[in-house]
Amino acid sequence: DKIYTELHIIKGESEHVNEQHEIWEIEDKARNQTVEGTRINCNDIFKHEQDDKEVKAIRTVMTKGIAGIGKTVSVKKFILDWADGKANQDLDFIFMFPFRELNLVQDDQISFENLVKTFHPELKTIAVAKALADRKVLFIFDGLDESQLQLKFKTTTILDDATKVSSVDTLVTNLIRKHLLPSALVWITSRPGAVQRIPREYVYQWTEVRGFDDPQKIEYFRKRVEDKAVAEKIIEHITMSRSLYIMCHIPIFCWIAVHVFEYLMHKMGNTKDGNQKIPTTLTGMYTHFLLIQMTIANEKYGNQEDQEEPDTAELFKSNEEFILKLGRLAFEQLEKGRIIFTAGDLKKYDIDITKAGVYCGLCTAIFKEERVFLTKKLYCFVHLTVQEYFAALFVYHSFANKKIDSESLKDFMLKGSDEELKTILESDPVDLPLNELIEITIANSALRTTGELDMFLRFLIGFSLQSSEEPLQSLIQQTEEHSTNIEEIRSSLLEIDLFDCSAERCLNLVHCLTELKDNSLHDSVRKYLKPNCFPESPLSPVECSALADLILMSNTPLDEFNLKKYRPSGKGIFRLLPAVRNCKKAISGLDLSVSEYKTISSALCIPHSVLTELHLVNNTFLSRDYEGAEILADRLKYSQCKLEALLSGEELTEQQAEDLASAIQSVISNLRELELSGNILRDLSFCKVTDDGGSSLVSALNLKPCSLKDLDLSFNNLTDDIVQMLKEKQRDSCCSLEKL
Repeated sequence: DKIYTELHIIKGESEHVNEQHEIWEIEDKARNQTVEGTRINCNDIFKHEQDDKEVKAIRTVMTKGIAGIGKTVSVKKFILDWADGKANQDLDFIFMFPFRELNLVQDDQISFENLVKTFHPELKTIAVAKALADRKVLFIFDGLDESQLQLKFKTTTILDDATKVSSVDTLVTNLIRKHLLPSALVWITSRPGAVQRIPREYVYQWTEVRGFDDPQKIEYFRKRVEDKAVAEKIIEHITMSRSLYIMCHIPIFCWIAVHVFEYLMHKMGNTKDGNQKIPTTLTGMYTHFLLIQMTIANEKYGNQEDQEEPDTAELFKSNEEFILKLGRLAFEQLEKGRIIFTAGDLKKYDIDITKAGVYCGLCTAIFKEERVFLTKKLYCFVHLTVQEYFAALFVYHSFANKKIDSESLKDFMLKGSDEELKTILESDPVDLPLNELIEITIANSALRTTGELDMFLRFLIGFSLQSSEEPLQSLIQQTEEHSTNIEEIRSSLLEIDLFDCSAERCLNLVHCLTELKDNSLHDSVRKYLKPNCFPESPLSPVECSALADLILMSNTPLDEFNLKKYRPSGKGIFRLLPAVRNCKKAISGLDLSVSEYKTISSALCIPHSVLTELHLVNNTFLSRDYEGAEILADRLKYSQCKLEALLSGEELTEQQAEDLASAIQSVISNLRELELSGNILRDLSFCKVTDDGGSSLVSALNLKPCSLKDLDLSFNNLTDDIVQMLKEKQRDSCCSLEKL
């Protein structure tokens, strides 16, 4: 409790499903701290709410959050406060079932009573089902994203007896469906990508762990670092690096940062070494973390007779074999989408963490070990980004040494390539320059639509700089001229022409430049954020990505995003469009493709969207593509959509107009202004509204809710009677119409 920092948790449901690497979600959260939902303490998630004079009981809670953000910590804090008598004393029992452990239950058929006893052997002699029948009980299922259960809610057999045997899948499904122990409370935690596995009708309350907001980051460092002067220096350094500061939303990254900065700053103080380099990039941060853990392990388990601190080169050289084994495991399992490993998995890579000595100490820092059922063990890296770091280190080492002996790495490199490259990769040494190997990796990583290799790629690029510096210089021996390599890799990031990839993958290339400590691209386009500063020539595609990144990284939304102002090239348009996610008003003025239009539509439904006005003049995509118009109408129905004005010169079809009308009539629509000039529809048109259309308008104004404020019906074929009806309706005190 002394160093515990309360996590930022909000209450509320989001229809938006993030399909990108979770690092992008962290960056969105960093930007939207001031426009979020209701905060809630983790101890209060089951407290009843009163809505319309009716008290709503909360039976099942879903808590989502990205990896390492603090979901399990919140669960443990809830249990600890309950056990200490500080909160939720109305609960008689709390049982926790990590999904990763439920996966290992080997009994094909087991009763819920025996399942509880399996996880809690101390209850072996108790009739659990009977004991729980008249008690208030909470079951916590942690880590839905790791579950291998089918969870088929529509087809699973109903089971309402806790003593009858069935599959674990059936037991969990029936508990959530309220057939089994209907009075029990259920708490489920999950990474965002898996929450849809539980149908929404079974979730009574949604919460989201956001990690640390800005004040909580500061609080964490001040609590965690005993030397107050050092704590303030750490805070100062972190706030100067945008990429590090954003990552500090993740509590585990704050823990890594404390280890690195506290160690380095104490070392600077003890040695009076003012030249000690403090990392400013993610790659540098994780490299120093690895070095520090090796140093600590060496002090604890190394040669006790040798009192001198080994230098960096000695540490990396002595641990090289072990580091590369961890790296191979990290990369090959990352390719398979696996983050949890068994003892058998480690054995395949000849990793023995039970071995006494430095290896054991290093593994303790790099790996989390969890004992299951008192005998079995599961392992994972302390955070997904640590696995991605080791994966990138292994790949870069393979490239630098011109030796690719991992079949998984060969397969990855060969995707979309010809037979000639296969022959080259199988040669020893590989007859390709380092920068070309990295360029192939950039292209293949960009093909991953959900960006699961984005952080891996950032680290890989970062190693091209770090490999020439301490501490990695001794681990990665490069045969090629280093400065030439960096310049060629930088050129690849600026000039590579990525086909069939998303704008987010292009944005990630800009972040890769940050790992090279190169901010020149950002600096060159920053001036165009000023209202009256226009580029003299069309922006290149990579300049468009850099400009979009600056807009997205700003804490203050852009008032107006006029796409035409930036004169983007054809390939630059889709790279620039993600910027609308952090703009209040967006104007296209250019003819967009269907995919580019969909990017704009997606900005309407992200959590805490700030886009309130959208101008789609001079576009023809709606009339070209029915799906596009349907998506736009659908986005208007999202609770996150804050769009108040939609202006378009499109010629809509009758069906598209009906979809749009349906969206506007939805209870949660915020639309106040709609201009559809140039349309000729059956009953209602800007130019040809008849009396029938006028009557429909009068009826629409009677609907609740109706938030229309401005209605322009000039140059239409309306009779005096209809005009008079509209005027009378406007005078009605219940009518929202202000201008007719």
